[in-house]
Amino acid sequence: MADVQRSAGKIVEFATLSADVQDLIKRGVDVRERAYCPYSNFKVGSAILCDDGSIITGCNVENGAHGSICAERTAVCKAVSEGKRKFVKIAVVADKDRLHDEFVAPCGSCRQFIVEFGTQIEILLSPPDMSQVLITSIKEILPLHFTLRE
Repeated sequence: MADVQRSAGKIVEFATLSADVQDLIKRGVDVRERAYCPYSNFKVGSAILCDDGSIITGCNVENGAHGSICAERTAVCKAVSEGKRKFVKIAVVADKDRLHDEFVAPCGSCRQFIVEFGTQIEILLSPPDMSQVLITSIKEILPLHFTLRE
């Protein structure tokens, strides 16, 4: 399983990234701490870099009926509600999958949510320690997507 994920992007050291990309990931780390996840205890943070240079963040929010909202969808909804619809990069920060030591990627619903706003959006996956980052794109992780626009 790890080989499949690792081929869906490029793993780099956090220190080699530009300052603006490091800042985006750090914003994801910071908002992750605000996650409301009493059922799973799995905190996720997300930060979106919009085309105007603004950054919108979101964290996962769970509820007792298990109708949870992922961090990525929270951030997208906040961005749209603020009139932003053009995204350049999205950072997703979560603990690595302990069983396979893999980066945690957006779920299927989040992938479809993201691709609605463009197929060229870069996806940055990072654990909270920011040691390494997997750089991929929404098109790479959702290759046969459905959307009204390209």
